[in-house]
Amino acid sequence: MSMMNEQVDKVMADVLNWRRTMHKHPELSFEEYWTSAYIEEELQSIGQIEVTRPTETSVLGIIKGGNPGKKIGLRADIDALPIDEERTDIDFVSENKDIMHACGHDGHASILLGAAKVLVDQIDDLHGEVYLIFQHAEETPPGGAVDMVRTGLFDDLDFIYGQHLFTPIPTGQIGLLNGPVTANSDQFDVLIKGKGGHASQPENSVDPVLIGAQIISQLQALVSRVTSPLDSLVISTTNFHAGSAKNIIPDTAVLGGSVRSITPETREMVEERIEAVVKNVCDVYGAGYEYTYSKGYSSVVNDDEKTDQVRAIATEHFGDAVFEFPLAMGGEDFSAFSDLVPSTYAFIGAGNAEKDMEYPHHHPKFGIDEDSFSTGVGMMVAVAMNMTKN
Repeated sequence: MSMMNEQVDKVMADVLNWRRTMHKHPELSFEEYWTSAYIEEELQSIGQIEVTRPTETSVLGIIKGGNPGKKIGLRADIDALPIDEERTDIDFVSENKDIMHACGHDGHASILLGAAKVLVDQIDDLHGEVYLIFQHAEETPPGGAVDMVRTGLFDDLDFIYGQHLFTPIPTGQIGLLNGPVTANSDQFDVLIKGKGGHASQPENSVDPVLIGAQIISQLQALVSRVTSPLDSLVISTTNFHAGSAKNIIPDTAVLGGSVRSITPETREMVEERIEAVVKNVCDVYGAGYEYTYSKGYSSVVNDDEKTDQVRAIATEHFGDAVFEFPLAMGGEDFSAFSDLVPSTYAFIGAGNAEKDMEYPHHHPKFGIDEDSFSTGVGMMVAVAMNMTKN
C-alpha cells in the first residue's frame, strides 16, 4: 500500500495541472476537439502507450504489461455542460462562455492520465493490457459510449472499470454496489390537440390545459399504484406550455418530462402506460394527441463477481472508506460498456463543506475537492494491477 501511495503522490502535481488546464477549456458533447488533442498529447509524452483515436473526439491509450494477463479497460468521460460558471474562488475558471465542467469530467480525465503515468512506471510488474478509455459525449444522448462500443475495439476485454467523482459523499469515501447502480433514463413528449375558444365559453372548446393537468396528475398513479414499491420508478413532468392570453383557451398544449426506471420490464411497461393515460384522458374530452417516447441510457449494471473483487481491492487499500452505495436514479452512458462486458462502476467522494465543494452536479457553482483525486488515481491503479492478473 505504501508503495502505491508513493507512486500516486509523485503524479499528483501533474494531475492537478491537467485538471485545471482542462477546466479552463471545457467543450460540449461531440465537440471535444481541443480536449481530445490535449489528452492525446499528454499520453504521448508519458511514453510506452499506444495512442489511437477511436472516434473524432475520443482517445484510446493501450499499455501492454510485462507479464501475460487479461485485458481490462479504465474509462473516463471528458465532456462539459452548457452552463455559465459562477465560482469566484478559483483562478482556473472556464474561459469558454456558457460552457463549464460542472460534473467533474475534467477530474475524471486527469485521474486517468495520472493512473496511466503510474502504470507505465510499473509496467514491468503489470500483467496483461490496460485500455485507457477517454470517452466523449457522456452528457448528451445517444452518448459517446455507444460510438466507442460500435468500433468493436472493446469486444474482447475481460473487464471495464469506471468511476465518478461525487460531491454528495465526503472526500475519500468509495461507494460500490452490486447489480443495477444507475437508472434507465428516458424522456416523453405529448402534444395535446384541443379546440380553442373564449375563456367565458369553455363549453364550446376542448381545453388542452385542463386535459394536460389531468394527464400530469394521473401519471403519478403509475408510480404509486401500478409499480411495486420495491421497484424504483420516477416520472417527472418537467415542462408544460400552453396559451398566451388570459381570456383565450388555446388550441394546443405541450408537456413532457423524464422517466427513470431500473428493470427492463418496468421500462417497457411505463412507455405503454404513459400513452394509455394520455389517450384515455384525451378521449374523454374529445382531444387528439401526439406522443413520443425517447429511450436514453440504459441502467448501469455492476457485475456481481467483478464488483466483489473490486470491493476487496478497495478495502485492502482504503479500508473503512469503502461503503455500500445506494441505488442512484441518475443516468450514465457507461451502461454501453456494462452491457458489453463484465463491468464495475464506482463513486469516489469529492464533497467538502469547508471548501464550499458541496454544490450538486450540473450547478453553476459546482466544484470538486481536489483531495479526492489521489483516491481516484489509487483506485484505478489498484484495479488495473490486480484485475489484469490471470
